[in-house]
Amino acid sequence: MTDPVNEQRRMGLGMQVVAWILILGMLTWYFTGLIERQHNPNQQVATTVSDDGVREVVLARNRQGHYVTSGAINGQPVVFLVDTGATGVAIPAHLADKLALPRGRAFVTRTANGDSTSYATRLDSVSIGDIELNNVEAGVASGLRTREVLLGMSFLRHVEFTQRGDTLTLRQYP
Repeated sequence: MTDPVNEQRRMGLGMQVVAWILILGMLTWYFTGLIERQHNPNQQVATTVSDDGVREVVLARNRQGHYVTSGAINGQPVVFLVDTGATGVAIPAHLADKLALPRGRAFVTRTANGDSTSYATRLDSVSIGDIELNNVEAGVASGLRTREVLLGMSFLRHVEFTQRGDTLTLRQYP
């Protein structure tokens, strides 16, 4: 015969354990999202279009002083790190594999971490908000160990960009 008092205690203890697991899960979810929003404050990019067809995207700087934004390559979502010092768009090899990008000729790239081998590729489309460019030169960077794609001058030279304070404004003219 089971003791009803012990049975209630076990049930109460079980409910407390479940409640703590739910609370810890919700806190983990919340703080992970908070950290990601601090790293990429431009997860939802809004585009304004003027009467004369100029498309404009305003990006906020993150806490580290970088402009990180969500975007797309060939219609697939990626995260960009705007890098005016990079000659081209540099895609980490692991991300290039996910995007099924072909690797062309090998070439040497000079980075802050030394020389590295990259492989030429061409992107059908690169977009941030409604700013989109087609047929963009890029490199698959085997030595790049980041989650972000470096958005370099092979993209940026086709748009006007202006930094003021903590914002970077990109404009694409028709």
